Amino acid sequence: MIQAQTQHYNFMLVEEFSHLAFSCAVEPLRIANLVSGHELYKWTFASEQGEKAVCSNGSVTLVHSGFDLLPKCDQIFVLSGIHMRNHVSRSLLSSLRRERAKGTAIGALCSGAWVLAEAGFLDGMQAAIHWEYHDAFMEAFQEVNLVRSVFVADEKHVTASGGTATADLMLHLIERDHGYDLSVAVADQMVYNAVRNATAEQRVSLQSRNGMRNTHLAKAIQIMHDRIENPVSPSVIAEQLGISTRQLERLFGKYLNASPKKYFMEMRLERARHLLIQTEASVTDVAFACGFESAGHFSRVYRAAFGVTPMLQRGRLD
Repeated sequence: MIQAQTQHYNFMLVEEFSHLAFSCAVEPLRIANLVSGHELYKWTFASEQGEKAVCSNGSVTLVHSGFDLLPKCDQIFVLSGIHMRNHVSRSLLSSLRRERAKGTAIGALCSGAWVLAEAGFLDGMQAAIHWEYHDAFMEAFQEVNLVRSVFVADEKHVTASGGTATADLMLHLIERDHGYDLSVAVADQMVYNAVRNATAEQRVSLQSRNGMRNTHLAKAIQIMHDRIENPVSPSVIAEQLGISTRQLERLFGKYLNASPKKYFMEMRLERARHLLIQTEASVTDVAFACGFESAGHFSRVYRAAFGVTPMLQRGRLD
């Protein structure tokens, strides 16, 4: 159902912000207006000096205000990119604290969760940030429950991990506010047919990053990938690596904040989700391809993880 009142989003652009995340944030809003024929959303931009903001690829975006004089709005998103720690200024933090005191909804995109954590907004909450900053973030902000999800939308402060995950979040918000049909129409206009929900993980990037930093972990993940159809236990994986099961548990806990068993199950479920969305294979075939002993067991586990049965998953993008 179309809401009569236009929602105003303000994007606080921190220097060296991600242009990809920026486009993925604004374009779904523009397309939602276009497809619906209503001004469902409007947006403004803010920067430190109040004139322009420069993103990490050198592009310059003109802005509407400085951080010290934000317009009244419904939702603020802090959008940053590389070297965000160099740009967390007093005026940025002060503005965010003023807006929170007013009751304005505040979220973060790409590395923006770092800024919200610096402001003390995320303590005790789940948050998502680009995988490149996971280790440093966990060291710096131990009171924040950092997750591997592409976005977190069910906390007071919503966060997205950047890149196309920003589009996933925006489509989720469009569906929440204006219905599933409009979100699908926007995704179609974007030629975006692999929309992810919040439980999807930054899987490939995590494997790449940790593969470079820990050989045992990279090999363990590769074994899991190779054995999706015929899963093996953590003890068997540890034995193949020549380390103890306890050492394997510690590695997964340190780098991925999960046990080997949980990580392997999430890998299999994510693979199953891709097969359901991208192929015509039956639910039973998908179950066996992902190492489940029966379609019934697979359906129960899948529904517990994603909140929808495998059969119904086919009828939705998310």
